[in-house]
Amino acid sequence: MEINVLNIKGQETGRKVTLNESIFGIEPNDHVLYLDVKQYLANQRQGTAKAKERSEHTGSTRKLGRQKGGGGARHGDINSPLLRGGGRVFGPRPRDYRFKLNKKVKVLARKSALSYKARENAILVIEDFNLEAPKTKDFVNIVKNLNIDGKKLLLVLSSANKNVYLSARNLQRTEVMPASTINAYKVLNADVLVITENSLPTIDGILTK
Repeated sequence: MEINVLNIKGQETGRKVTLNESIFGIEPNDHVLYLDVKQYLANQRQGTAKAKERSEHTGSTRKLGRQKGGGGARHGDINSPLLRGGGRVFGPRPRDYRFKLNKKVKVLARKSALSYKARENAILVIEDFNLEAPKTKDFVNIVKNLNIDGKKLLLVLSSANKNVYLSARNLQRTEVMPASTINAYKVLNADVLVITENSLPTIDGILTK
């Protein structure tokens, strides 16, 4: 699959790049995508939720009423989960939600996500660029020149670029990441995937080891 390389003004440079069919042209595996996205979201969870159970509440342990003859249910102390202000039954406890996936599964998930974007013609390849200083206005102009303003955007750079990152940081629905950290969730979550020309060899090297 060949794609024209654009510059930051949205104009064709006259060059074309060929996307690797083994990465951008495979039959996507939906189950693997589900597992990878599930793992990514699970890894973002703090796991700090905590509710007090009966034994952790501060309250009188005096028996509220006699055991029999009251005409109602038996009650122990005021910390009972049945009473307002009492403990919670089987409440959440701090835990680690992370789980592992095989490397081959994660690689296949990234290939599947990129193949979906290629099928949808939602990939743009632009020549590498740099901004002299962090300036959101300059980044907005680039997005407008590419006719993708208003869309959820993921920009993949060949390496970390502080000025580009800071210029895009304040924009909603826009994310910047180096090619070495690309993942299936970020790719699927974007409407348009913008890849710099020198990022493609990096992606090929990571996903075709």
